[in-house]
Amino acid sequence: MKSQHAPRSPNPVDIHVGTRIRLRRQLLKMSQEKLGDALGVTFQQVQKYERGANRVGASRLWKMSQVLDVPVAFFYEGLDHSAPTTDYAEGDNTPIVQEFINSSDGVSLAMAVSKIENKAVRRQILELARSLSGDESEV
Repeated sequence: MKSQHAPRSPNPVDIHVGTRIRLRRQLLKMSQEKLGDALGVTFQQVQKYERGANRVGASRLWKMSQVLDVPVAFFYEGLDHSAPTTDYAEGDNTPIVQEFINSSDGVSLAMAVSKIENKAVRRQILELARSLSGDESEV
């Protein structure tokens, strides 16, 4: 089977797994250094895992799932079962949404908003964000 990506570029599956590692680590407010210490690797190695530059071996992924308190399957959630691709339909905001939610601001905002129990207040925050962005459309 022939590879769909350039020889030196990260595999899309490795990028996805790395993104999920970073997301979970940030949700736990854990530093790369602390995760690295728990895994027996440097924080630079954790950075490479999170970028998808280095693959995470099976035993290390197992240990990572224990440290981050998630099942191994968590790292693959949201991965399309067909061949990974970066192509999106016109008008599809998936890349923008994924990029934002995987950023530290995205994680912090999602955590803060999810703690607001009043649905009307959450709706007001959404409307404020739309107003500030100039996007008045209903999504």
